[in-house]
Amino acid sequence: MAVNSPSPFEQETNRRDFLKTSSLWGVGALTAGSLISDTTMAAGVQDKKTPEKLKLSLAAYSFHRYLQQNWPKPRPKKIPATMNIQDFVRYCGELKLDGCELTSYYFPNPVSEDYLKQTRDLAGSLGLEVSGTAIGNDFCLPKGTARDAQLEMTRNWIDYSAIMGAPVIRIFAGRVPKGGNEAEAIRMCQKGINESLKYAEKKGVSLALENHGGITSTPEQMMRIIDGINKSPNFGINFDSGNFRTEHPYEDLAKIAPLAINAQIKVEMGARGKEVPADIPRIVKILKDAHYKNFIVLEYEAKEEPKEAIPGYIQQLRKLV
Repeated sequence: MAVNSPSPFEQETNRRDFLKTSSLWGVGALTAGSLISDTTMAAGVQDKKTPEKLKLSLAAYSFHRYLQQNWPKPRPKKIPATMNIQDFVRYCGELKLDGCELTSYYFPNPVSEDYLKQTRDLAGSLGLEVSGTAIGNDFCLPKGTARDAQLEMTRNWIDYSAIMGAPVIRIFAGRVPKGGNEAEAIRMCQKGINESLKYAEKKGVSLALENHGGITSTPEQMMRIIDGINKSPNFGINFDSGNFRTEHPYEDLAKIAPLAINAQIKVEMGARGKEVPADIPRIVKILKDAHYKNFIVLEYEAKEEPKEAIPGYIQQLRKLV
């Protein structure tokens, strides 16, 4: 649980204890100046044996311009949606991918158990695993009805993930509320994750905290959050290669890679409006050096038409994994 104002020694002790939780897989040593010690970490969706190759998946968010967003709440589109989540699954089948990430935003709201099973079965019929899903939660909110709604949505999507056979949900931390401060936001985020994690453990689903701006803008901020998370084989990090807009993003990605239980590759990096092409081979090497074992998920956000650009990036990734 979170500890109020821990000393530097206590922070490092908490971090080491967290990382030494009943391990299902090993992680390599980082440099002496890194945040994470040479140790092992539990991850509920990891396999004990290193696979001969990493599996490839595609995130539904790659088609956000064509999909109707319904979660966490409906977002009107200027141009009517031309795809739905099952169309996306079929596209993944056409690419002969290993999996598909069924981002929650694009499911009907409310969603029925029948629809979830139909989508799962469609993926299976095309030789696809459901590599995971994602929710747009905010755990930094103070106590009240808005926070309760975020926690309820998280529990619902843990249930939906279990139905679809999705092993992991990538979750957000959130942002400091107006008038609040980062320390309190981190404390509330820790409480939200810990509460949700108990439920996820019962359902056999893992939660992966994404580096997604706000209080997860740097590796140091992420580790401050992790210091207050209960030890669990069902918790880890969602490594998003495009979300560290720091001075040395590749070095920062290497700091969090050993904790990754889900990994997304973006084709660009840098500040909004100043993006440059990502060094995809370097990103894949960072993950391999950290002995990452789960899906590599392409999340395409560049300007080129997705159906024209994505096949080329998938071909590149196939050669790298």
